Amino acid sequence: MHSSLVTHTEEETIAAAEHFSRRLLDGDVVALRGDLGSGKTQFAKGVCRGLGIREHVTSPTFTIVNEYNGGKFPVYHFDFYRLRSLNELNEIGYDEYINDEGVCLLEWADMIEEKLPVRRYDVQLSLGTTNTERIIQISRMQ
Repeated sequence: MHSSLVTHTEEETIAAAEHFSRRLLDGDVVALRGDLGSGKTQFAKGVCRGLGIREHVTSPTFTIVNEYNGGKFPVYHFDFYRLRSLNELNEIGYDEYINDEGVCLLEWADMIEEKLPVRRYDVQLSLGTTNTERIIQISRMQ
């Protein structure tokens, strides 16, 4: 499965992610890739909104992981931008999150490529031709 779409505003990116979230099942992993400012956090916000999370969703840049409950599934939102080594994954219990129930959203997934599960969604976000345009490519891996 592979799909591609273009959004023109942050709200369209969030809405596209909300629509995507309908296909997610308990235990799914979503690897978010893209340059700084490409919309990874906006996409994560939309997935959370689509799964019924009502909390304010922010990128866990300094804490590495935020947990959101109260929706269809628990959501574990990771940001690996400031990860210094793969050993830090053990410290936060990464394997337990990935192998547990809930949905894992992984921003900067390319930083932990060798630790990604084979079965996952890859979401590549790219800057478009305007400041707010985003190109989103979604692939189902396995």
